[in-house]
Amino acid sequence: MITLQQLMSPVRRAVSDFKMIESGDKIAVGLSGGKDSIAMLSALAGLRRFYPEPFEIVAVRIDTGIDYDKAEEESLKAYVESLGVTYHVEKTEIYQIVFEERKEKNPCSLCANMRRGALNQTAKKLGCNKVALGHHADDLIETFFLSMIYEGRLSTFQPVTYLSKADLTVIRPMIYVKEHVIKSFTKDKPILVNPCPVDKFTQREEVKLTLEELSKKYPLIKDNLFNALVNEDRHNLIKKP
Repeated sequence: MITLQQLMSPVRRAVSDFKMIESGDKIAVGLSGGKDSIAMLSALAGLRRFYPEPFEIVAVRIDTGIDYDKAEEESLKAYVESLGVTYHVEKTEIYQIVFEERKEKNPCSLCANMRRGALNQTAKKLGCNKVALGHHADDLIETFFLSMIYEGRLSTFQPVTYLSKADLTVIRPMIYVKEHVIKSFTKDKPILVNPCPVDKFTQREEVKLTLEELSKKYPLIKDNLFNALVNEDRHNLIKKP
């Protein structure tokens, strides 16, 4: 099983490499209750104890209105508080709007946008200047493939993004962390089982499965793709003179 120290090592490197955290930051950690966000919160809570730049964190869970197991929710709350982190739940009607009122056939994009909007608004309300999202190394690669296949462009998310309209900075401290590391670390952590009716039936899930199949034939494909994305010296795309 991966230890907290092993998880924190790549997180601290990412925070340092991309200057994600500055003295006095108050960071809203997006906590869905899934493995990624729990790992991120654990790492940031640990990092907070000795990082040279003092910062605060608050765990923010956006309640979309979908029913979760109450015992799981209580276990998650207890775990967050055991880390010495404030736990804030923001109730919304996102599920009702997306699934019941609009009855979206492809709801993921709208739901994600609404959840991000609610998270940003809550962060501002709580006096935060930054928002931390739990995207990891595998997400970086999958997002690149999604953009290439469905949008016809070469793009993925950035480790640090300033949102001028919201006056918030979004950071992704787990950009160097591989998904299998997160799975190992969170084996004994309280995970909220996702009851979303379209979970596991998304374009991202298709891309994830495709990459898993490619990895069987080309074991280094994910490492090489990740290095190509984060290392500017490995970019060799067509440019007009």
